[in-house]
Amino acid sequence: MTSYQVGRRTVRITHPERVLFPDDGLTKADLADYHQAVADVLVPHLADRPLMLQRFPEGIGASGFYQKEAGRGVPGWVRTVEARKEGGVVRHPVVDDAAALLALTNLSTVSFHRWPSRSDQLDRPDVLIVDLDPSTDDFEEVKQAARWARELLDELDLASYLQVTGSRGIHVVTPLDRSADTDAVARFAEGLARLLAARHSAELTVETRKASRGRRLYVDVARNGWAQTAVAPYSVRPRPGAPVATPITWDELEAPGLRPDGWTIATLAERVASHGDPWRDMARHARSLPARGERLDALLAGEVGEQ
Repeated sequence: MTSYQVGRRTVRITHPERVLFPDDGLTKADLADYHQAVADVLVPHLADRPLMLQRFPEGIGASGFYQKEAGRGVPGWVRTVEARKEGGVVRHPVVDDAAALLALTNLSTVSFHRWPSRSDQLDRPDVLIVDLDPSTDDFEEVKQAARWARELLDELDLASYLQVTGSRGIHVVTPLDRSADTDAVARFAEGLARLLAARHSAELTVETRKASRGRRLYVDVARNGWAQTAVAPYSVRPRPGAPVATPITWDELEAPGLRPDGWTIATLAERVASHGDPWRDMARHARSLPARGERLDALLAGEVGEQ
């Protein structure tokens, strides 16, 4: 057993020798050490948000599961927030500090998936997420799609931030001032995706069926709906090498050799120490969507009308 002293609380990691990443020999202790090392940048991106945990008690080589309800091993002292669902409510765990982060690590939580809104106003998202999901392994196509997304957001006077997902794609994220509710954000996101796909129809698509996409990249905005989640910044992915979802700058998008899974639990802490968090000032650039809805509708109508 390994213990961490976090303020007044002692958090114990049971079975620290348990191998979670069999191809790499990485253990639960290694995962806990990573989370403790990056807690200063990871916790702010989890704090005050309902979470869905992706747990692998027997390691990523075995079947894992997603956990929304705070039961099933979550300590009673970890804060929860209730969110409505059809026929009832879900009590999501919340990570507000390093102690809660490590307590959930002890449950073999490899990935944290977060809501786009905070607990005080669950129906008022503060981020909009465009998930660029490639149909091929050509990451250059994903990078180009990110540039196109930025161009459109610039037209709408909306800030844009980047995250390589630790898997195959990129998230383009826009901070919001919470003046729009979830339904309005979802509609706006759908408009963004449709416009991007209309402008670049040979390369991008909003087709949900994989068989209909061909080689086109899928512009996925489904994560903006009620109770949807997206992988949190600095969260580990259940893939060989233990890659990490990593915020990057737009300049870094042009760096030779950039990969969506290029940072891992072995290298991320050093990156944070040298580069800091590219998303640290994101909230300062939050904008209103209602003020930009008419502009988006006009652009979409013009693009569709020309086709």
